[in-house]
Amino acid sequence: MSDSRSLIIADPNTIMLQALSDLFERDKRFSLVATTKTAEGFLESCLRVPVDIGIVDWSIPQLGAERLLGILRDRPNAPRIIVYASGGDPDVPRRALAAGAAAFCTRDAPEQQLLDVALSVATGRMVFPYMDVRSLKRDPRETLTEREKAMLTALAKGRTNNELAAELGISINTVKFHLRNLYEKLNLRNRSQAIAFFYANEA
Repeated sequence: MSDSRSLIIADPNTIMLQALSDLFERDKRFSLVATTKTAEGFLESCLRVPVDIGIVDWSIPQLGAERLLGILRDRPNAPRIIVYASGGDPDVPRRALAAGAAAFCTRDAPEQQLLDVALSVATGRMVFPYMDVRSLKRDPRETLTEREKAMLTALAKGRTNNELAAELGISINTVKFHLRNLYEKLNLRNRSQAIAFFYANEA
């Protein structure tokens, strides 16, 4: 057991969480440290007990796997993450890779395939279905909603939050909500960085 790979599993579905737990507990090559139904619970578990591997459902509440990966990417000794989801959206593997995942596996994959992927990840490999990696370089502005794009343009014109609320016909709290999403999607910290980003990427 000394050579077993430690892991945490995160899935909002109780039945799926139990099935995955049983799968990895039966395999002596792995040591299941914790299970959780939320991204926050996953983060807390990682902080308490460092682990080798994380298996995370793409739709994990409340942060979501994409945001969770972004947080873990900057942490030392973070687990290598395997994202799994239904195979219906071909964009999910690309987004998972771009966010920092080590592997992607579909929900309907055979049990043995998930075990094999976990072992590969534990040895430092990355496992993804074929994809055109050129798409990873897409403009981050493509992730913004029309409202967020309008706010970015208005910010570049020097608008205050009050002016943004009046101009867009929304409340101050809604302005703050959209700005927070805008900053997260573009990996920015504040208004000044947003303005700089706008002019640096202006066509």
